[in-house]
Amino acid sequence: MNLQDYKGVMTFAEQVEGKLTNVSLELLGKGQELAKDLNTNVTAVLIGENMAELAQTLVEYGADRVIVADDPELKYYRTEPYTQVLANVINEYKPEAMLVGATAIGRDLGPRLAGRIHTGLTADCTKLEIDQENKELRMTRPAFGGNLMATILCSNFRPQMATVRPGVMVKQLRDKTRKGEIIPYGKPIEKNKCFVEIEDVVKEVKEKVDIQDAKILVSGGRGLGAPENFKLLEELAAAIGGEVSSSRAAVDAGWAPKDIQVGQTGKTVRPTLYIACGISGAIQHLAGMEESDYIIAINKDPDAPIFNVADVGIVGDLFQIVPKLAEKIKEDRAKSAAQ
Repeated sequence: MNLQDYKGVMTFAEQVEGKLTNVSLELLGKGQELAKDLNTNVTAVLIGENMAELAQTLVEYGADRVIVADDPELKYYRTEPYTQVLANVINEYKPEAMLVGATAIGRDLGPRLAGRIHTGLTADCTKLEIDQENKELRMTRPAFGGNLMATILCSNFRPQMATVRPGVMVKQLRDKTRKGEIIPYGKPIEKNKCFVEIEDVVKEVKEKVDIQDAKILVSGGRGLGAPENFKLLEELAAAIGGEVSSSRAAVDAGWAPKDIQVGQTGKTVRPTLYIACGISGAIQHLAGMEESDYIIAINKDPDAPIFNVADVGIVGDLFQIVPKLAEKIKEDRAKSAAQ
């Protein structure tokens, strides 16, 4: 492998049912930063059926060119055909870095793709940067249960591959005047023994909003003391129009489900408002929410680390403060509606 043959940053533009995932746009934003340091361009690979409109959207969010594999065989995600397309694209265009979202699809696709093209893969990254001396990609991810951060290099193989946790990177503002090159992928899909057939698609309707999409989060930690006390947070969240989330301590205790955990080993969130109730503020938790626009912390310990990142800190008993706050919000909303 001649490393000098590999140039450019490439991202996998994941779409589900014709809609781009947020992490696909976030990867373009980070890709542009990396490409600037490398003095190169960003290529997005879009796979699916009837993808013309989405290809232009990717250009508007930062792709310099978009390679589009548009085929009825690619309508739904399947490991083998998607791996086949991406491997062919990588072998032809030879990017020095390949970024994939650490979603359910990305975590399935990434390892298979890395094996197919014989390179390394750093999974679930929370930070990416270019080493200014040797121009290698420094890929940072939580290790040992989130107790430390490991920075990993892929010095001998290309592309340098990483799956990136959703919500960590920041997507660029959309520029509808932006121009880019859209290239159709022309190779046929070759069926082999690794293909599976999709017989039926069963959709499950969830009432809850994904905490990564929520604008307001009311989050609880060990200070709640018991699982039934999450009802206090639910009442506040309902009053303010938000969703409930949790720290790892509450999840490990069995008080809250894993899918609402915020932190290095949970989800990274960027809500407009984050209210932390009974959360001390361990570094693993702060890494998952410190980029929130506005943070309110409620804790009885005046020295809790959460106050170091909070815009407003309330030292006191959350069991008195949270119900009063919820009641006050309800009253104000009722008055506004009456007027």
